[in-house]
Amino acid sequence: MSKVTVYNQKGEKKKELDLSAPVFNCEVKPEVVHQAVVTQMANYRDNIADTKDRSEVRGGGRKPWKQKGTGRARHGSSRSPIWVGGGVTFGPTTERNFSKKMNKKARQKAIAMVLSDKIKENNLIVVDKIKLEKTNTKSLIAVYDKLPVKKKKALIVLDTKNEDISRSAKNVQYLNTLPANSLNVVDMLGYEAMIVTEKAIKQIEKTFKVKEEVKKKIKK
Repeated sequence: MSKVTVYNQKGEKKKELDLSAPVFNCEVKPEVVHQAVVTQMANYRDNIADTKDRSEVRGGGRKPWKQKGTGRARHGSSRSPIWVGGGVTFGPTTERNFSKKMNKKARQKAIAMVLSDKIKENNLIVVDKIKLEKTNTKSLIAVYDKLPVKKKKALIVLDTKNEDISRSAKNVQYLNTLPANSLNVVDMLGYEAMIVTEKAIKQIEKTFKVKEEVKKKIKK
Protein backbone atom coordinates (compact mmCIF):
# COMPACT_ATOMS: atom_id res chain seq x y z
CA MET A 1 0.00 0.00 0.00
CA SER A 2 1.24 3.49 -0.85
CA LYS A 3 0.05 6.66 0.83
CA VAL A 4 -0.84 10.10 -0.48
CA THR A 5 -1.75 13.36 1.26
CA VAL A 6 -5.36 14.52 1.00
CA TYR A 7 -5.88 18.29 0.75
CA ASN A 8 -8.96 20.44 1.12
CA GLN A 9 -9.93 23.24 -1.28
CA LYS A 10 -7.85 25.71 0.73
CA GLY A 11 -4.70 23.68 0.13
CA GLU A 12 -4.50 22.49 3.74
CA LYS A 13 -3.38 18.94 4.53
CA LYS A 14 -6.28 16.95 5.98
CA LYS A 15 -5.09 13.33 6.24
CA GLU A 16 -3.15 10.47 4.67
CA LEU A 17 -4.95 8.12 2.27
CA ASP A 18 -3.90 4.53 1.56
CA LEU A 19 -3.81 3.72 -2.15
CA SER A 20 -4.14 0.31 -3.78
CA ALA A 21 -0.66 -0.88 -4.81
CA PRO A 22 -1.73 -2.70 -8.04
CA VAL A 23 -3.32 0.54 -9.28
CA PHE A 24 -1.07 3.30 -7.93
CA ASN A 25 2.25 1.53 -7.36
CA CYS A 26 2.82 -0.84 -10.27
CA GLU A 27 5.82 -1.24 -12.56
CA VAL A 28 5.71 1.16 -15.50
CA LYS A 29 6.32 -0.45 -18.91
CA PRO A 30 6.57 2.22 -21.66
CA GLU A 31 5.74 -0.29 -24.42
CA VAL A 32 2.33 -1.07 -22.86
CA VAL A 33 1.51 2.63 -22.43
CA HIS A 34 2.63 3.30 -26.02
CA GLN A 35 0.37 0.52 -27.32
CA ALA A 36 -2.58 1.99 -25.42
CA VAL A 37 -1.91 5.45 -26.90
CA VAL A 38 -1.57 4.11 -30.48
CA THR A 39 -4.77 2.06 -30.12
CA GLN A 40 -6.78 4.96 -28.72
CA MET A 41 -5.55 7.45 -31.34
CA ALA A 42 -6.26 4.96 -34.15
CA ASN A 43 -9.81 4.47 -32.87
CA TYR A 44 -10.30 8.25 -32.73
CA ARG A 45 -9.18 8.67 -36.35
CA ASP A 46 -11.78 9.92 -38.81
CA ASN A 47 -11.70 8.32 -42.24
CA ILE A 48 -12.33 11.38 -44.42
CA ALA A 49 -10.10 10.79 -47.48
CA ASP A 50 -12.16 9.35 -50.35
CA THR A 51 -11.49 9.01 -54.06
CA LYS A 52 -13.70 7.74 -56.90
CA ASP A 53 -12.82 4.75 -59.01
CA ARG A 54 -13.86 4.46 -62.67
CA SER A 55 -17.29 3.10 -61.75
CA GLU A 56 -18.07 6.19 -59.61
CA VAL A 57 -16.82 8.95 -61.93
CA ARG A 58 -19.56 10.67 -63.88
CA GLY A 59 -19.62 10.24 -67.67
CA GLY A 60 -17.62 7.95 -69.93
CA GLY A 61 -20.60 5.88 -70.98
CA ARG A 62 -19.83 5.86 -74.68
CA LYS A 63 -16.73 4.56 -76.42
CA PRO A 64 -14.38 7.53 -77.25
CA TRP A 65 -13.78 6.28 -80.82
CA LYS A 66 -14.30 3.11 -82.79
CA GLN A 67 -12.19 0.06 -82.01
CA LYS A 68 -10.27 -0.08 -85.31
CA GLY A 69 -9.26 2.09 -88.22
CA THR A 70 -8.28 5.30 -86.44
CA GLY A 71 -4.62 4.48 -85.81
CA ARG A 72 -5.06 5.23 -82.16
CA ALA A 73 -4.98 2.92 -79.19
CA ARG A 74 -8.24 1.24 -78.35
CA HIS A 75 -10.24 2.66 -75.40
CA GLY A 76 -13.56 1.69 -73.97
CA SER A 77 -14.19 4.72 -71.74
CA SER A 78 -12.84 8.23 -71.19
CA ARG A 79 -13.12 7.60 -67.44
CA SER A 80 -10.36 4.99 -67.44
CA PRO A 81 -7.70 5.63 -64.73
CA ILE A 82 -5.11 6.42 -67.43
CA TRP A 83 -7.19 9.32 -68.74
CA VAL A 84 -7.25 12.85 -67.29
CA GLY A 85 -10.54 13.15 -65.42
CA GLY A 86 -10.80 9.39 -65.07
CA GLY A 87 -11.15 7.28 -61.96
CA VAL A 88 -8.38 6.71 -59.40
CA THR A 89 -6.72 3.32 -59.06
CA PHE A 90 -6.20 2.04 -55.51
CA GLY A 91 -7.01 5.45 -54.00
CA PRO A 92 -8.16 5.98 -50.39
CA THR A 93 -11.82 5.31 -49.64
CA THR A 94 -14.09 5.70 -46.61
CA GLU A 95 -14.32 1.92 -46.39
CA ARG A 96 -10.85 1.73 -44.81
CA ASN A 97 -10.78 0.68 -41.16
CA PHE A 98 -8.04 2.18 -38.97
CA SER A 99 -9.34 0.82 -35.66
CA LYS A 100 -7.10 -1.32 -33.47
CA LYS A 101 -7.89 -3.71 -30.65
CA MET A 102 -6.21 -3.98 -27.26
CA ASN A 103 -6.89 -6.46 -24.49
CA LYS A 104 -9.10 -4.90 -21.79
CA LYS A 105 -6.76 -5.93 -18.96
CA ALA A 106 -3.76 -4.51 -20.84
CA ARG A 107 -5.63 -1.23 -21.36
CA GLN A 108 -6.47 -1.06 -17.65
CA LYS A 109 -2.87 -1.90 -16.81
CA ALA A 110 -1.66 1.00 -18.98
CA ILE A 111 -3.93 3.39 -17.05
CA ALA A 112 -2.56 2.02 -13.76
CA MET A 113 0.99 2.59 -15.03
CA VAL A 114 0.30 6.23 -15.86
CA LEU A 115 -1.32 6.72 -12.43
CA SER A 116 1.70 5.11 -10.75
CA ASP A 117 4.04 7.41 -12.66
CA LYS A 118 2.01 10.47 -11.62
CA ILE A 119 2.35 9.38 -7.97
CA LYS A 120 6.12 8.85 -8.26
CA GLU A 121 6.60 12.29 -9.86
CA ASN A 122 4.33 13.99 -7.25
CA ASN A 123 1.95 15.00 -10.01
CA LEU A 124 -1.21 13.49 -8.51
CA ILE A 125 -2.99 15.71 -5.99
CA VAL A 126 -5.90 14.26 -4.00
CA VAL A 127 -8.63 16.63 -2.78
CA ASP A 128 -11.34 15.66 -0.30
CA LYS A 129 -13.95 17.39 -2.51
CA ILE A 130 -14.38 20.23 -4.98
CA LYS A 131 -17.36 22.49 -4.42
CA LEU A 132 -17.49 25.88 -6.13
CA GLU A 133 -19.12 28.92 -4.54
CA LYS A 134 -20.24 30.07 -7.98
CA THR A 135 -20.30 28.38 -11.37
CA ASN A 136 -17.60 30.47 -12.99
CA THR A 137 -13.98 30.27 -14.05
CA LYS A 138 -12.79 32.58 -11.27
CA SER A 139 -14.04 30.22 -8.54
CA LEU A 140 -12.32 27.19 -10.08
CA ILE A 141 -9.01 29.03 -10.57
CA ALA A 142 -9.17 30.12 -6.92
CA VAL A 143 -9.29 26.44 -5.89
CA TYR A 144 -6.53 25.52 -8.36
CA ASP A 145 -4.19 28.27 -7.11
CA LYS A 146 -4.38 27.01 -3.52
CA LEU A 147 -3.44 23.43 -4.39
CA PRO A 148 0.23 22.36 -4.67
CA VAL A 149 0.16 21.82 -8.43
CA LYS A 150 2.85 24.47 -9.08
CA LYS A 151 1.00 26.07 -12.01
CA LYS A 152 1.10 22.83 -14.01
CA LYS A 153 -1.38 21.90 -16.72
CA ALA A 154 -3.87 19.75 -14.79
CA LEU A 155 -6.63 17.23 -15.40
CA ILE A 156 -9.41 17.35 -12.78
CA VAL A 157 -10.84 13.86 -12.19
CA LEU A 158 -14.26 13.68 -10.50
CA ASP A 159 -16.29 10.71 -9.27
CA THR A 160 -19.22 11.74 -11.49
CA LYS A 161 -19.75 14.24 -14.26
CA ASN A 162 -20.20 17.73 -12.79
CA GLU A 163 -21.56 20.32 -15.20
CA ASP A 164 -20.73 23.25 -12.90
CA ILE A 165 -17.03 22.36 -12.72
CA SER A 166 -16.89 21.36 -16.42
CA ARG A 167 -18.36 24.69 -17.52
CA SER A 168 -16.03 26.58 -15.18
CA ALA A 169 -12.98 24.83 -16.69
CA LYS A 170 -14.03 25.40 -20.30
CA ASN A 171 -12.33 28.78 -20.65
CA VAL A 172 -9.08 27.72 -18.97
CA GLN A 173 -6.51 26.32 -21.38
CA TYR A 174 -4.47 24.54 -18.70
CA LEU A 175 -7.45 22.80 -17.04
CA ASN A 176 -9.80 20.04 -18.12
CA THR A 177 -12.28 17.76 -16.33
CA LEU A 178 -13.02 14.06 -16.67
CA PRO A 179 -15.21 11.61 -14.73
CA ALA A 180 -13.32 8.69 -13.14
CA ASN A 181 -15.11 6.09 -15.28
CA SER A 182 -13.82 7.82 -18.45
CA LEU A 183 -10.12 7.76 -17.56
CA ASN A 184 -7.94 7.14 -20.58
CA VAL A 185 -4.22 7.16 -21.29
CA VAL A 186 -4.23 9.94 -23.91
CA ASP A 187 -5.98 12.51 -21.69
CA MET A 188 -3.87 11.55 -18.67
CA LEU A 189 -0.61 11.97 -20.60
CA GLY A 190 -1.81 15.25 -22.08
CA TYR A 191 -1.73 16.91 -18.65
CA GLU A 192 1.35 17.02 -16.43
CA ALA A 193 -0.64 16.96 -13.17
CA MET A 194 -3.90 15.37 -12.03
CA ILE A 195 -6.26 16.71 -9.38
CA VAL A 196 -8.40 13.80 -8.16
CA THR A 197 -11.20 13.86 -5.61
CA GLU A 198 -11.19 11.29 -2.82
CA LYS A 199 -14.38 9.67 -4.12
CA ALA A 200 -12.85 9.45 -7.60
CA ILE A 201 -9.84 7.59 -6.10
CA LYS A 202 -12.20 5.01 -4.59
CA GLN A 203 -14.02 4.64 -7.92
CA ILE A 204 -10.73 4.15 -9.79
CA GLU A 205 -9.67 1.44 -7.33
CA LYS A 206 -13.08 -0.23 -7.69
CA THR A 207 -12.59 -0.44 -11.45
CA PHE A 208 -9.45 -2.52 -10.91
CA LYS A 209 -10.96 -4.72 -8.18
CA VAL A 210 -11.89 -7.49 -10.65
CA LYS A 211 -8.31 -7.65 -11.89
CA GLU A 212 -7.02 -8.09 -8.32
CA GLU A 213 -9.51 -10.89 -7.61
CA VAL A 214 -8.41 -12.72 -10.76
CA LYS A 215 -4.79 -12.53 -9.57
CA LYS A 216 -5.73 -14.08 -6.22
CA LYS A 217 -7.51 -16.99 -7.94
CA ILE A 218 -4.47 -17.64 -10.12
CA LYS A 219 -2.22 -17.77 -7.03
CA LYS A 220 -4.52 -20.33 -5.37
